Amino acid sequence: MGKHVLLLGAPGAGKGTQSKRLAEEFDLEHVTTGDALRANKDMETEYGTPREYMEAGELVPDELVNEIVAEALDSADGYVLDGYPRNLSQAEYLTEITDLDAVVYLDVSEAELVDRLTGRRVCSECGANYHVEFSPPEEAGVCDDCGGDLIQRDDDTEETVRERLRVFHENTEPVVEHYRDEGVLVEVDGEGTPDEVFDEVSGVVADA
Repeated sequence: MGKHVLLLGAPGAGKGTQSKRLAEEFDLEHVTTGDALRANKDMETEYGTPREYMEAGELVPDELVNEIVAEALDSADGYVLDGYPRNLSQAEYLTEITDLDAVVYLDVSEAELVDRLTGRRVCSECGANYHVEFSPPEEAGVCDDCGGDLIQRDDDTEETVRERLRVFHENTEPVVEHYRDEGVLVEVDGEGTPDEVFDEVSGVVADA
């Protein structure tokens, strides 16, 4: 039976990176809300289909997200869940549909998150990702792969980043508290190198 792992953390904490590595290491499905919605965008529910909301640029309602996630978890032997639950009602629903073996929170300071997110640069031609501090290109502003211009995406500007973090604290901080109160939350310092963080996170999962 595969492990059931929930990874929590603010935007920029490294959830995506760590989830992918955990999925490979422990042979788990990497379940993200976005992927699950895209994979089931035409799934009929009493709330309509995800496609209707996505095409209108609207947030998909909790009830619909819940059904899609339940479907994804149901078909996975073991999983690492990344980006869900985003609020308390989703956390309560998750408790009803599955048992978690490990709940890990990547703890990263606000200043570090802002640095990480505002430093990201994307190639306008091929989409390759860089970071001005952590993985800079050989020549500033130029993509190593194709020579295209590196740009800062609109959602990586400091103003947008701070707003994303504010929304996280408002909606998802209570989820972190919920698991902390239940005594199941394991906090991992997310400010080390990706390898250091992975060593700690994989240790938690192995022992779960």
